[in-house]
Amino acid sequence: MKKVVLFAMLQVASATVLAQEKESVSSASVETTISADFVSSYVWRGQDLGSAAVQPTLGVDYKGLSLTAWGSYGLTDSDDAKELDLTLSYTIGGFNIGVTDYWTSEGPDPDARYFKYDAHGTNHLFEANIGYDFGLVALQWYTNFAGNDGVNKNGKRAYSSYFEASVPFRLATVDWTATAGVVPYATTAYETTGFAVTNISLCATKDIKITDAFSIPLFAQVTGNPCSQKAYLVLGFTLHP
Repeated sequence: MKKVVLFAMLQVASATVLAQEKESVSSASVETTISADFVSSYVWRGQDLGSAAVQPTLGVDYKGLSLTAWGSYGLTDSDDAKELDLTLSYTIGGFNIGVTDYWTSEGPDPDARYFKYDAHGTNHLFEANIGYDFGLVALQWYTNFAGNDGVNKNGKRAYSSYFEASVPFRLATVDWTATAGVVPYATTAYETTGFAVTNISLCATKDIKITDAFSIPLFAQVTGNPCSQKAYLVLGFTLHP
């Protein structure tokens, strides 16, 4: 009887240790992102989308598969649209693919209901993307496939697309990224009447040391939109654990 009890205790102990080890490995494989950008203005793909804003991020990643929530909320202008985006993506090596659900408080639905998905009355916009990071240059293609998309010259869904190339480099102890983005065909989503260069930008980022254990990434970005003949300068910083 004592042998049976001892054997049972050993089995329970072994199962507990294995469960703890499995949980430890699983926890180590899951990465969590919690951060917030504070920007002087909200400029996206060469478009002015609002004034000063806080833009929080919450995401989890497991072996290249990630789910991320990103938002933007105006700090100085109450009329700025609120935004909540959900992105599901997968990355392996330099290759990445994903789908994003964009939602803003401005759109066809005047009541700005988040859970309204009517084909012709939703404030949601769905976009697919695919890209590859070669190290020296990263290429990315985006196409809207459902929701509140723009229209083309014929008034039909444009399946609005955007192609971007970015080149990272380091100069004078500062991390830089040069970016060029184009819209390949007409769409009201980007206010283009055909092929157009909509985003030429240069961003510089540098960590500002606060204490020995804490620093704040400060960034500045100058953006030009040759299509709209507009230019912007954005200053911001990031807070994260």
